[in-house]
Amino acid sequence: MEETSFFRSDHERKSRRGLCSAPWSRRLAYVLIFFLSCSLFLAGATVLAQQEHNNTLTAVAGVKVGHYTLSERPTGCTVVLVEGGAVAGVDVRGAAPGTRETDLLNPINLVEKAHAIVLSGGSAFGLDTATGVMRYLEEHNIGFETPFAKVPIVPAAILFDLGVGDPKIRPTADCGYRAATSATNGPVPEGNVGAGAGATVGKLAGPKRSMKAGLGTASITLSDGLTVAALVAVNAVGDVINPSTGKVIAGVRTEDGKALTDARTLIRAGALNKAKPGQNTTIGVIATNARFTKAQATKVAQMAHDGFARALSPTHTPFDGDTIFTIATGAHQGNADLLTVGALAADVMAEAIVRAARQATGIPGYPAARNLEQSTTK
Repeated sequence: MEETSFFRSDHERKSRRGLCSAPWSRRLAYVLIFFLSCSLFLAGATVLAQQEHNNTLTAVAGVKVGHYTLSERPTGCTVVLVEGGAVAGVDVRGAAPGTRETDLLNPINLVEKAHAIVLSGGSAFGLDTATGVMRYLEEHNIGFETPFAKVPIVPAAILFDLGVGDPKIRPTADCGYRAATSATNGPVPEGNVGAGAGATVGKLAGPKRSMKAGLGTASITLSDGLTVAALVAVNAVGDVINPSTGKVIAGVRTEDGKALTDARTLIRAGALNKAKPGQNTTIGVIATNARFTKAQATKVAQMAHDGFARALSPTHTPFDGDTIFTIATGAHQGNADLLTVGALAADVMAEAIVRAARQATGIPGYPAARNLEQSTTK
């Protein structure tokens, strides 16, 4: 036994010496493999951490978002990419919409999936941004299959922001292409970016008493992995309301511009009549990993408008073109309940609207919510 034990120990020592006496190239390879393994582990941990803290539209796997902002005006566009395609629906509630390819999303029509959704400033001029997104998708061989070419399906909606800065500066097809090129699955930047760059709210008493808003996003994931998320560019004629408190966050200001009034109070007093048709609009996207039909996706878009009603007052007016798209990737393996997804869509949409106001920063002539909050605490 002792001899065997001695032999085994000696053998182990030789094995250890073998590693140390290996050629330098082999030892260097061992070191490189070790550090590469550590790097991959840390990179994976970083990605997981980002996913865990991503409460934006890209919390839905397979969805990418990119912005392009023309800061000199400001205005811009936001592109939601689903390169694998997603079942899509839409619901338009405002009386002054500016849209593209919304008829295609009617459940009775042929095409089931969209490959991108575009939200843009620039009024009807901004619809040109979708052309740039189509070019990007065609370059990547993505689109609806036909015998002659793959045709990218890119619905879009715009908001009116021509009254902010130089109206000759507006998003173009090149802006759409650049936004698509920059799209990632990381957390989505909010505030004065993309389609929200020139967005304002609280215009019922005229533009001089309005405020800056922007783009916001929010999401929720249930314990079974079902995810519902919203992204919205808030350019409403009305005020932004915190649904939790009922208080105005951003909207019509007092005549001296130093505090908030309340559009609901002005309406009841019959004290306003200055809104302009078609010069507003709140536009958004709901994304979910649920497996839905076009009819179900359309129903989710309809229910998500409850989020507008909770967080905007008034909403769906003759002066707004309020529009919500829904995209459903179908990656969730469970049976998603339509009522649950629709109710959650309204919740995250309301939260995204509030964030659009709170994440915005003021520009000359248009203070943001944070500016008024700071002035009242001094």
